[in-house]
Amino acid sequence: MAKYIKADVFYYPDETKDGGYLEINNGRFGQWQSSLPKDGEVIDYSGYQVAPGLVDTHIHGYAGHDVMDNSAEGIKVMSQGLLSTGVTSFLPTTLTSTFERLKDVSETIASVADETTGAKIRGIYFEGPYFTEKYKGAQNPSYMKDPSLEEFTAWQKAAGGLIKKIAIAPERKGAAEFASNLTAQGVTVALGHSNATYKEAKTAVDAGASVWVHAYNGMRGLNHREPGMVGAVYNIPNTYAELICDGHHVSPVACHILMQQKNYDHVALITDCMSAGGCADGDYMLGEFPVTVAKGTARLKDSGSLAGSILKLKDGLKNVVDWGLATAEEAVKMASFVPAVSVGIDDVCGQIKEGRAADFIVLDQELNLEATYLDGEKVYQA
Repeated sequence: MAKYIKADVFYYPDETKDGGYLEINNGRFGQWQSSLPKDGEVIDYSGYQVAPGLVDTHIHGYAGHDVMDNSAEGIKVMSQGLLSTGVTSFLPTTLTSTFERLKDVSETIASVADETTGAKIRGIYFEGPYFTEKYKGAQNPSYMKDPSLEEFTAWQKAAGGLIKKIAIAPERKGAAEFASNLTAQGVTVALGHSNATYKEAKTAVDAGASVWVHAYNGMRGLNHREPGMVGAVYNIPNTYAELICDGHHVSPVACHILMQQKNYDHVALITDCMSAGGCADGDYMLGEFPVTVAKGTARLKDSGSLAGSILKLKDGLKNVVDWGLATAEEAVKMASFVPAVSVGIDDVCGQIKEGRAADFIVLDQELNLEATYLDGEKVYQA
């Protein structure tokens, strides 16, 4: 028998439905209807809003576990923990490392991709190792090098084809050819941790690259004579900008400027969260680096530089509304549909659509998370 979710608001990708009932049938979304169904169970969320499950396409860890720990159990714990952040689909994200380590991690993620009981693994995101030392961020420069199709092919084989996205620096030798080849394979190429000029960035985009890694962070800034990477983010159309809205990585004003330049349908909210997400303040590791977590930030012990975030995606969504930068509709879209589209997984997640797996979240009027559902079943209650 069908179930019906009753709520004040339902967020669809291109419209908001007020009131009514959303059918859930065999774990999948059915149709929305305005009037009370004749039969079936009604789950009453009057006073609440229903949005698609959030999609985090750039996340290194959560609940004390890091993707680079290479632990199958750790990935499962991370997947389970993410339900409390409103995330129902994610791309476990690697860090710059050795060829062998990345191959092993790919194998490990692939081995548990279908076994997780929490947020669903929709692919793997390789953040590196083809970066530039000048903007290394919290990544180890000793592993940075020029792109290699041979290496990528080996990683993708180990991953069973799960690598959906890889980030490179466009000024690296062979970057454009690499971007062109991977795009033809259906892999999204992102650009970041880079000192590239505007022209170098544009050459990579012309070759197929389409995503900017955590816009503003880890890239050459905007100068009126050399627009650089940030200028490219602003000015090159049909590209998607990842954005960390924790209030520490990027000022709300800079977030707003980016949204004005790219429009809301080309900004993907991400967390770049590390293992300390959902944990107490203290000392942690991000890959190989000691990190101190305090006052809402994760920072490298030696330099004090930001080292990923401890942001929960549900909070990033709420922040952009609280800061007055976006409507609730725009914020929901930037945290669900846009990230899914940016890596080509919008056919399986990121929107409420008839026939799709009923992965959704329930929000109160202030956009606080009330509940998370997977396949039509409640899996988290705030």
